[in-house]
Amino acid sequence: LEGQGRRYFREGGLLGLAMKKGDKGKKWNPQVADNKEARFNFEIMEKLECGIQLHGTEVKSCRAGKMNIKDGFARVDQDGQLRLINVHIAKHFTTGGWFNHEETRPRVLLVHKREIQNLRKQLTLKGLTLVPLRAYFNEYGFLKVEIGLCRGKNKGDKRDSIKSRDQGRDAKRELKA
Repeated sequence: LEGQGRRYFREGGLLGLAMKKGDKGKKWNPQVADNKEARFNFEIMEKLECGIQLHGTEVKSCRAGKMNIKDGFARVDQDGQLRLINVHIAKHFTTGGWFNHEETRPRVLLVHKREIQNLRKQLTLKGLTLVPLRAYFNEYGFLKVEIGLCRGKNKGDKRDSIKSRDQGRDAKRELKA
């Protein structure tokens, strides 16, 4: 990477870093984690892309796909920082215990101060929460987390979403036949 500059990203992105030698025909998927349960349980009002502050072994574990955002949520702290809480990043398997990270520690999300202030105002409304929707590596190799400003669905809304999903699936099945 040293001395190659931007040419490395133009000639194939992270394919050389993320894939083994024999995987030439396969496509590289930058997505690390997806929170499908949040899309079912919450109505997503707004989406926001954030950077995340990680230690070295956490990045290695994320590249290996060992990240779970299912139970996570985000909160604005007293000191005005947006933190991702209860997200599990597994310990790196080749690193000793001394240099490894804590698996479920609160992690700082990197967002502009004005966006944090807007989120704080919206979170004061009844029933809104910040939920991580997905985590992925962008074209420059940085881990990004997409968080959503969400409102919880009730049982009827969940049934409606199941019904519309089934109808769409049936319509696709009929078109194929």
